[in-house]
Amino acid sequence: MGEVDPAFIQDIDHQHKVVCAIAEAKGIPLIDLSALINSPDDCQAIEGLMAEVRSASKEWGFFLVINHGVPLEKLRRLEEAARKFFGQPLEEKRKVRRDEVSTLGYYDTEHTKNVRDWKEVFDFTLHDPTLIPASYTPDDEEVTQWSNKWPENLPELREACEEYAKAVEKLAFRLMELIALSLGLPADRFHGFFNDHQTTFMRLNHYPPCPAPHLALGVGHHKDSGALTVLAQDDVGGLEVRRKSDGEWIRVKPIPNAYIINIGDIIQVWSNETYESVEHRVMVNSEKERFSIPFFFNPAHYTMVKPLEELITKQNPAKYRAYNWGKFHITRTRSNFMKLNVENIQIHHFRIPENKNN
Repeated sequence: MGEVDPAFIQDIDHQHKVVCAIAEAKGIPLIDLSALINSPDDCQAIEGLMAEVRSASKEWGFFLVINHGVPLEKLRRLEEAARKFFGQPLEEKRKVRRDEVSTLGYYDTEHTKNVRDWKEVFDFTLHDPTLIPASYTPDDEEVTQWSNKWPENLPELREACEEYAKAVEKLAFRLMELIALSLGLPADRFHGFFNDHQTTFMRLNHYPPCPAPHLALGVGHHKDSGALTVLAQDDVGGLEVRRKSDGEWIRVKPIPNAYIINIGDIIQVWSNETYESVEHRVMVNSEKERFSIPFFFNPAHYTMVKPLEELITKQNPAKYRAYNWGKFHITRTRSNFMKLNVENIQIHHFRIPENKNN
């Protein structure tokens, strides 16, 4: 990744304005989960956390958590293994390269909003293999398996990935319980969606230095299509969030041993827009490489995503018609491999027009 190929160049409206310093976010809430980890039966403490999660989810769609229970040594071990993997020659990394048929493993030509991202990635699923629809066509009921690809010369990468993923899954379930409580639902309301058939996956991101960071993005502006994202980032930083109150892009300052949590599209639909997913993007720079590790918590492929019945009333009718998560997911995945001539599938395609609610 030396010269900037035109495929990387963002539309002028989305290029980084180097003349305008973007403020680091001071308002993104920082939530201390120590009470949840150490005193889960302390009702008063849990109610306080629930209120913090509700406020953060409504106002930002993003928040940070500390004292989250994920052992730091598991993250450090994975970071070290990731650096070793991405530091290899390209031909070595491409031995576990993914494609449209086998969508797990290494990839360096991913697109977001039809523009190539300045990054290379390594993807793996929490459950191996993971069941997923065989095609994005609605009438095709065939199911296939996605199986992880692991580099034979780095066995420590697989070990580190699997150990870390299990630890973060526990955190994800705890966060989903807080989100459920914050919506007035039983703590375990979402558990059934994330059974042994869940489609959760993790990604190792490497953003090399970019010679023209004002033209390209590590990841273009987007919203996460799943339920919840748990992100670990290094001290370089680069994540920016579009603030809901004014639409400004705000840099998320790295905080040691903190995770960045963001609400995904599925929670927006489940909550009937009580909470909304928020646009974000990743900046690159010309001097330092950057690493990040997102954990995408996703339900089983056969899940029909729709507003939860408990949150629908005559005054607040359902805002979305149901859609199949597996079909949605693989349709979105298509755009990672090619530039589409039309907008990729989004949840707004399933939104019920206001006049049809009456």
